[in-house]
Amino acid sequence: MPDYELLELALFAAIPRRDVKPLAKTLIARFGSFAEVIAAPRERLLETDGISDNAVTQLKIVAAAALRLSKTRVLGRPALSSWTALIDYCAAAMARSMTEEFRVLFLDRKNVLIADEVQSTGTIDHTPVYPREIVKRALELGASAVIMVHNHPSGDPTPSRADIEMTRDMVAAAKALRIAVHDHVIVGRSGHASFKALGLL
Repeated sequence: MPDYELLELALFAAIPRRDVKPLAKTLIARFGSFAEVIAAPRERLLETDGISDNAVTQLKIVAAAALRLSKTRVLGRPALSSWTALIDYCAAAMARSMTEEFRVLFLDRKNVLIADEVQSTGTIDHTPVYPREIVKRALELGASAVIMVHNHPSGDPTPSRADIEMTRDMVAAAKALRIAVHDHVIVGRSGHASFKALGLL
């Protein structure tokens, strides 16, 4: 099913008794794909002629349902053996955000995901990260390991010098309390980068 047809079905629930195919095609042309449309900020969606508050709410319900579905595939399961599902979830949650967001996935001794928490949000190209706070939270949760994840709103997941330095600080802070840092993943619209895979961890 093409993206515009799927979007047409979602819009029809909010705009009944009207041909919503042209609107669906307009939205796809403007934002690029079904995923980009449902993840777009409310105010940008409302700039499109023919889109109402009800239609935007319907699209946000679809986005929330998709995110909830991806999360159920990873929460309470071994993170390292569900890596693809974990990356898919992080991409769905963060890749299209207009601001940087830093989240930490907390794992138990068997590497089962016990918590997924957004630690901070920032600007379009920066978010503050405090390794001591992450380690403190890991101890509160009884976590044995963490996976750090943040997004690059630019779309390019290449690690910056600041990303690399912060990761080193985090590894040092965690090591002192015997908490493992399994990876630091950066997600963007064009894909993801793993510090472990890049030899940076």
